[in-house]
Amino acid sequence: MRVLGVDPGLTRCGLGVVEGSLGKPLTAVAVDVVRTPSTAELGNRLVAIDAAVEAWIERYRPDAVAVERVFSQHNVRTVMGTAQASGVAIVAAARRGIPVALHTPSEVKAAVTGNGRADKAQITAMVTRVLRLPERPSPADAADALALAMCHIWRGAATARLQEAVALARAESQGAGVAR
Repeated sequence: MRVLGVDPGLTRCGLGVVEGSLGKPLTAVAVDVVRTPSTAELGNRLVAIDAAVEAWIERYRPDAVAVERVFSQHNVRTVMGTAQASGVAIVAAARRGIPVALHTPSEVKAAVTGNGRADKAQITAMVTRVLRLPERPSPADAADALALAMCHIWRGAATARLQEAVALARAESQGAGVAR
């Protein structure tokens, strides 16, 4: 499975592609940060993020896109920018029919470090170690994007199996009800 992780933000939007599967080593395919100047008009900033996400989808052909779920913060301006960048990434994936998953920051932290309250340094250290990177991804948005992709591979595969099992059980129980 190949996953594009997106750590949304207007000033810095982290993008990271990870390949692998549950129970097997993961590999970092690419990582970068899209930067837009805070002085630029909002529409132009969103267009730049959209173009970058589209280019990454075209180049790396992910099976899924994992985006950080926007959570409530005290700074409404930051939340709005994050939500707008998140929406751009979701639309870019949907345009291509690529499944999108949203993961909370604490879910990502728990998946990658085992601690839902891990700090940026702990996340970066684990991403570097698990993906066997020669150096730490920088800035933190880059490491966060890789962490999102890792989380989705590990948690998404398990969630998909559970959903398939539930769907199969429902189909079997409905089939048994029809046979009566």
